[in-house]
Amino acid sequence: MGKNSEYSWLRLLPILFGFFVMGFVDVVGIATNYVKKDFMLSDTLANLIPMMVFLWFAVCSIPTGIMMSRIGRRNTVLLSMAMTAVAMIMPLLSYSFTCALMAFALLGIGNTILQVSLNPMVAQVVAGDRVASVLTLGQFVKAISSFLGPVIAGVAASFFGNWKLIFAAYAVVTVLAGLWLLLSIERDTPEKEQTASFRSAVSLFTDKIILLLFIGILAIVGIDVGLNTSIPKLLMEKAGLPLSEAGLGTSLYFVAKTVGTFVGTFILARIAGKRFMRVSMVVAIVAFVAMLFVHELWLLSVLIVVISFACANVFSIIFSYALQHRPAKANEISALMIMGVSGGAVVMPFMGVLSDSFGQVAGLIPLLVCMVYLLWTTGKLGK
Repeated sequence: MGKNSEYSWLRLLPILFGFFVMGFVDVVGIATNYVKKDFMLSDTLANLIPMMVFLWFAVCSIPTGIMMSRIGRRNTVLLSMAMTAVAMIMPLLSYSFTCALMAFALLGIGNTILQVSLNPMVAQVVAGDRVASVLTLGQFVKAISSFLGPVIAGVAASFFGNWKLIFAAYAVVTVLAGLWLLLSIERDTPEKEQTASFRSAVSLFTDKIILLLFIGILAIVGIDVGLNTSIPKLLMEKAGLPLSEAGLGTSLYFVAKTVGTFVGTFILARIAGKRFMRVSMVVAIVAFVAMLFVHELWLLSVLIVVISFACANVFSIIFSYALQHRPAKANEISALMIMGVSGGAVVMPFMGVLSDSFGQVAGLIPLLVCMVYLLWTTGKLGK
């Protein structure tokens, strides 16, 4: 199989289902709130959980690219799914704060490996002119998975009295996804001449545009993870909702993100990414500032939808610009951009400290800084 292989839905569907598994990492948002409640943690301590997830994107992205060149993309994806399944089982066997940290650390490692290896796998089964649209479709599938997480956790907590049952469901789905991929995609033969290395990847930071876009990935992922984790706390503080209901605010965020990625697929076919991103960030900043000052539940919900919708396609736009800027270095750039997903680990400690010291609203300020940076970045991009 290669770029010129016949487009086959039978081969593509298990890969798209892999994007669904990729979305499991976003359960860290609602899980952080439940773990905080279960063990009566401060925001600073509770925010160690998302930090433990996204830290590994900084550590493991480039090593995954090197490993992928040795064992192939399919086997690398299967390894990531095995690690994800184990991570989901751990809290069911032993539930403590330490065990939760270990489980989410393993989830972070598995998700890093999955994101680095699954995206280029699309090129194995899709013709070159279809790759971009299928990658966007993959993000749409991932968003569906992300918004279902808080719903499943809420149902498990409300009807079965145990929110952790979500991990059992995720473990089963991950195993099924791995088996489907194993039976549908044959093992690929890596092309060693395209192998990424630490030296070749890190050297790209001397390119100012690549560095700018890498920081942009840090920023947009920081916004995504920060809102994912903070929305339930914000709704509890401002609207007086219990956690089981406030957690649905995260689902609302991901519903809007899902719709945003779907709509963005068509808009970006007609409008330049730079222009679309600039308008999106202006809208996001205005809505975000308004959210800091309002208390009505309906208005908070509307603003959450607007912010999510506006930010939905920024990751794809930045990733696309990076690949187009240096197409000959696609492997190294892919590893670097996925390494930028560690933005979730970078932003969360600042949010936790500010939240504990000055309140939930103050804890959101780092996200506003990230949005302003992304708006500034649009002025540096090409056409």
